[in-house]
Amino acid sequence: MEIVDFTLKVFHEALLNALAHRDYQNQGSVYVKHYPDKVVIENPGGFPEGITQNNIITHPSVSRNKLIAETLQRLKYVQRTGQGVDIIYRDMVSSGKPYPEYRSYSDAVSLTMYSGIDDIEFVKFIAEEQNSRQWNFSLAELMILRFLTDNRRISFSEARELSQGTKDITQKSLNSLIKKGLIEISGKKYMLTAKMYQAVKSDIEYMQDKVLQYVKAKGLIMEYMVVL
Repeated sequence: MEIVDFTLKVFHEALLNALAHRDYQNQGSVYVKHYPDKVVIENPGGFPEGITQNNIITHPSVSRNKLIAETLQRLKYVQRTGQGVDIIYRDMVSSGKPYPEYRSYSDAVSLTMYSGIDDIEFVKFIAEEQNSRQWNFSLAELMILRFLTDNRRISFSEARELSQGTKDITQKSLNSLIKKGLIEISGKKYMLTAKMYQAVKSDIEYMQDKVLQYVKAKGLIMEYMVVL
């Protein structure tokens, strides 16, 4: 299984976003800085009004330069206006790499993309599932699964904040993962199923997590009985 540092598709989208959404009234340039472990793309002009680092995935596209964006689309340099950020996130998450980092300043925006792979077992599992079942995970599903490989549990509010989605979309993503047998409900939170633990962690870790859940629940019950 070959994983490149940065796919052409991701670099392509990131660079075109910088060119299409930069502030052309500013005389500054678009910079591409290539380091051994990351690429940083900087463009003049802050985020368009209403867009922040916390909603950049799901916020409707806001074109600072509509004519340029439409021209790039007609030339088929981009698939569809407003898809660039989704493509970048999806590719990097499914490749087991850190999330892309957007930073906004008063007069500039920077995007940092890291080449290192955090979890190769996660990458293998996602690739095998998508190939064998002939469907793709949604970006929200990928982000939730990725979070749970690093953390034991995730709450609904955490899942919503992570994926930047609405309540309905977040619930739909969680329900979809439950139906696929990849996560299960643990109290008021969600955790990976034994199948996922076996693929990306181990059966022992799953049992430890379940025992920890039982011990915690038992302690709460005993504490409640003492109070009564």
